[in-house]
Amino acid sequence: MSKPRASIYKRYIPAVTPPPEFSGSAYWLIFHSGKLLVTETAGITGIPLLPALEQLSMVPLRTLYLGTFEQLPCYAAQVLEETPEPEGMAFRPLRSLYESLDEDLFHLAGKGIQMLAWDETHQFCGRCGTATVLAQTEHSRSCPACGLVSYPRIAPAVITAILKDNRILLAHSPHFVNNMYGLIAGFVEPGETLEDCVQRETMEEVGIKVKNIRYFASQQWPFPHSLMVGFLAEYESGEITVDGEELDHADWFELDRLPVIPSPVSIARKLIDWVVEHHS
Repeated sequence: MSKPRASIYKRYIPAVTPPPEFSGSAYWLIFHSGKLLVTETAGITGIPLLPALEQLSMVPLRTLYLGTFEQLPCYAAQVLEETPEPEGMAFRPLRSLYESLDEDLFHLAGKGIQMLAWDETHQFCGRCGTATVLAQTEHSRSCPACGLVSYPRIAPAVITAILKDNRILLAHSPHFVNNMYGLIAGFVEPGETLEDCVQRETMEEVGIKVKNIRYFASQQWPFPHSLMVGFLAEYESGEITVDGEELDHADWFELDRLPVIPSPVSIARKLIDWVVEHHS
């Protein structure tokens, strides 16, 4: 299967509260509207290293401590959309930074944007409406009135490369740009395993059955808060049928004659590239 990437935890130590006596610079993951503030110097993209956000004359809407990255504190902060860009820095869409930003920092930024979104949408208790309190020992918000505890949301989804006679099943959705084709994917529902989800999503989207389902790899996907779990599977039976709405076309493609496929940022592309490498 795929070669696993080195764990982010070789460089990153998660934590909830910052070190009390630290006085140096820290990594600041500063967001607004899904965009991350990055430094751009001599063609190199990085994350601002600052002793405090005030150095950039920015006032955060919210700030969360994430832990240490390469032994330096790391914070995620949300600022107003109209916040000006400091000289030598720019707000860039997070997805566009995958190939230019250090991979571990990209994944840490993904955690930061998800944590900020969770914090913003859980300021009040979903049960009784009371203002919640941020915990000091874990990433959670609790209700002081009824005791309900809310944790950051993660939505697991499966994505599957399906093979038949050295051809791969690719599908097109009406909202895909540049006539791109992708793999069959969908969110896991309550009461089903990941493998169940592969079976159900494949039947729902293209009307076929699959067999020999095998785990490939996973990828955090902070758009907005998914965990993509990749699988390989083989065609078992059935004829391709699409609903014309979620998908408007799907077909089996020869591995040397693929249409436009997803960019290298996605696990979909990693699955497709693996299939091409091992089945061509």
